[in-house]
Parts: sequence; structure tokens; C-alpha cells
Amino acid sequence: MTAFSTLNVLPAAQLNNLNELGYLEMTPVQAAALPVILAGNDVRVQAKTGSGKTATFGLGLLHRIDVSLFQTQALVLCPTRELADQVAGELRRLARFLPNTKILTLCGGQPFSVQRDSLQHAPHIIVATPGRLLDHLQKGTVSLDALHILVMDEADRMLDMGFSDAIDEVIRFAPAARQTLLFSATWPEAIAAISSRVQQQPMCIEIDTVDALPAIEQQFFETSTHEKFRCCKRCLANISQPPVWCFAIPKKIVRPFVMRLMRQGKAHWRSTAIWNNATATRRWYVFRIAARAFWLPPTLLREG
Repeated sequence: MTAFSTLNVLPAAQLNNLNELGYLEMTPVQAAALPVILAGNDVRVQAKTGSGKTATFGLGLLHRIDVSLFQTQALVLCPTRELADQVAGELRRLARFLPNTKILTLCGGQPFSVQRDSLQHAPHIIVATPGRLLDHLQKGTVSLDALHILVMDEADRMLDMGFSDAIDEVIRFAPAARQTLLFSATWPEAIAAISSRVQQQPMCIEIDTVDALPAIEQQFFETSTHEKFRCCKRCLANISQPPVWCFAIPKKIVRPFVMRLMRQGKAHWRSTAIWNNATATRRWYVFRIAARAFWLPPTLLREG
């Protein structure tokens, strides 16, 4: 393992902040990518969630921020609002050593007018989903003229969600002379293609690309819509050890499914529901009864 203290280009205040946050030893992706990023080079990194990639690009972009310059200097593109919120939160922790750093999220599902008002004074760092950011760029409420560094986080998911055209449009607003960091859990041809369009001689870093498959039995049941609940109930009846996760989309079916399960399921089935924008009170309630619950979060919950 390599210590963060070996990164001599980082100021002492930043190293002290990392130490306070518990960042002592670098993960493999951080050890491989950070020296390249801090040197100002483009990288494309294949690494799974939990590898430390947020701190990797976070330290890189904070290294290039001039807080005395009230312009947007760094941009992080994320596939979902949930991920954008997580990334922004971690960047704020990493930026504690750098007073008055303004970090703003721009995502769909939030009032455009509120975001526009927040942009009266340009943030140093924007964390955004491609669609909403493009809206602001086209309306002139965001300028990327002073952008130094562009990060694409979970690029494969952004392409899966159909953001390819929006990403291309966003990049047209960015200066050609910039540093571009691309992070992806997988490396399909579409990712390689977008890398070739937006990056300059990137260093390719692959971490944990081959994982041993867990010993999990997988089964698939094909059923009609009206038989779906009965099929699910039969599957649950064969499970003796809770808790059980059931994923469903869209989220509007989750609560009715839980109520039906409690009415028609076995007497000992205690069930509850959670979804991506549930209140904090609701989330805490769910986790308090987790030990014996059947949980039914929608697929979108995977971001949180």
C-alpha cells in the first residue's frame, strides 16, 4: 500500500484533511491514477464502485481549482441525481482544506429556477447530469469557458441511459484545452469510442477487471403480468432466512405490492418498502426493522 503523504504535490493542508478523513493509504486505483492525474494528463480508468475513484478524481480536480477565480473550473458528469449528490458530498469533504470552494449540483427533478438563482455567482465545481446541464448551457445560465478539468463518472451507465448525444453537446461548450478523466466499470466499444473523441492520449488504467463469481444460485421465471405476484409469493415461501430484497420498477408499484404481500403472505412475513426519494424518517424506519423484513426498493435505490 502507498500512503497519500507520498504525493508531494499536494499541499500540507490537504494532506492533513485527508488524514482527518481517514484517508491514510491509497487504494489500487488511487495509487495508479493519482500521479498521472496530478501531472495534468488524461486518464481512462476501468474500476468498480467502491474502488476509491471519487477521491481519485476529486483530489485531481481540487488540485487545479483557484478559489480566487469565480468561474466554473471543474465539471463532473454523472448518470443520476443520486450519484451526483453522493459525489458532491464527497467533494465537499475533500475540499475542507480549501475555504470558500463553491460546489453545485445541477440535476433533473430539481426546479430550474432555483438552480438558475444559485448560478448568479458561478460555482468553482459543477456536478451534474448531462441533460440538465445541457439545458443550462443552451440557456446561457452556465459557462464552461474557464473549464480546466472534465470528469465523466460511470460513463458506461450514462451511455446505457441514452446520454451519448447530450454528452457530445455538453463537450462542445467546453474548451478544447482541458484535462479529461473518464471512469467506467466496464469498457464496451462505445466507451472506447467516446474516449477517442474527448480525450488526448489518455493513459488506460484497469483495476479489478476480473472478479470471481459469487456462489449465488440464479433462476429465471417467465410469467404473465397477472401471475407475477403469485409467482413471487411462491418464491418467497421457499426462503427460510430473512431479510430478502425484492427490486421493482416503477416505484409506484412498490407500496401496493408490499400491502398485498402483508395481506396474502404468510403470517410471519413482515414487509416494508423504500424507494430512491423516500424521506429520511422512512429510510430509518426501514433499516430499524431490517433484521426481519422483506424489503422492496425500486431499482433506482441502488445509487443510495
